[in-house]
Amino acid sequence: MLDESPKRFDRIVAILIQLQSKRIVKAQELADRFEVSLRTIYRDIRSLEASGVPIYSEAGIGYSLVDGYRLPPVMFTREEASSFIASEKLMQTFIDKELGKHYASAMFKIKSVLKNTDKDWLSSIESKIIIQQPSENLFNEKVPDAMSILFKSIADKTQVKLCYKAFDAEEVLERIIEPVGVFHDNNNWYIFGFCHLRNDYRQFRADRIQGINSTNFPFLKKHDELSTYLNKGYECATIKVVLLIDKKISKYLSHEKKYHGFVSQKNIGDKIEMTFLSRDIENGLPRWILMFADYVKIIEPQRLKDRVFELIESYKVNLSK
Repeated sequence: MLDESPKRFDRIVAILIQLQSKRIVKAQELADRFEVSLRTIYRDIRSLEASGVPIYSEAGIGYSLVDGYRLPPVMFTREEASSFIASEKLMQTFIDKELGKHYASAMFKIKSVLKNTDKDWLSSIESKIIIQQPSENLFNEKVPDAMSILFKSIADKTQVKLCYKAFDAEEVLERIIEPVGVFHDNNNWYIFGFCHLRNDYRQFRADRIQGINSTNFPFLKKHDELSTYLNKGYECATIKVVLLIDKKISKYLSHEKKYHGFVSQKNIGDKIEMTFLSRDIENGLPRWILMFADYVKIIEPQRLKDRVFELIESYKVNLSK
């Protein structure tokens, strides 16, 4: 006997809504979302088809609704609507101006379909949620549409032209890149893509972009998913670094150590030995180490020891001026 419980009914309705949200939806994607078996998803799809919903399916590809089929406007629950407030506050704070404007426009449309009582309920909590601005700008204010251009480039698979100033660089360089994706890490936004100038994959910090323009030139390479490259640490060659750190401060390093290429750690008495595969032992890592220099000992490499010493000497010179 088929399971006609309210839980199954809600799942089938949710499946239909998800089919409207994308051109193609895979069965495994639905199974993962609802934490059910593929057999259950196949059964639910057959139930939708039996009720008259025109679903097109292709083995190995996925499901899609026949073009032109639409449900009436979707109504949101009060709990779903409340989640929009948090996301709206986050978008206002952590995204660039152009994309923020598009999101604000979308929010007006979403709020327009709410019941009046739910609109009043949202208004009563909207002013009670504040997300503090980050201490530094996440985007160059002179380039307010960077994210919009990058999103379009990724979707259309067309190259973009960046005017980019790297850390400590004297001049701005022009880069033609094929953006693979955008990610947020260590309080900054980054664009990861294939750089034609370097003929390799690189990541670019959003606030260092001095200018950006879309082009009509298609990608010359086929790129994997963004997570594939980030998991590999693909940006450039790495150098093994071993640090010996006091246990009492190790918990304060848990977030940023990942950014510096953390690999593993082990206990050695009252110390913790941390191993990194670092991409930058000239600037990023040594400056981070100086933040807690009295609690750390550099085991290897020698170049990192020398670089930290150089930064300390430079600081002494500045103090004496």
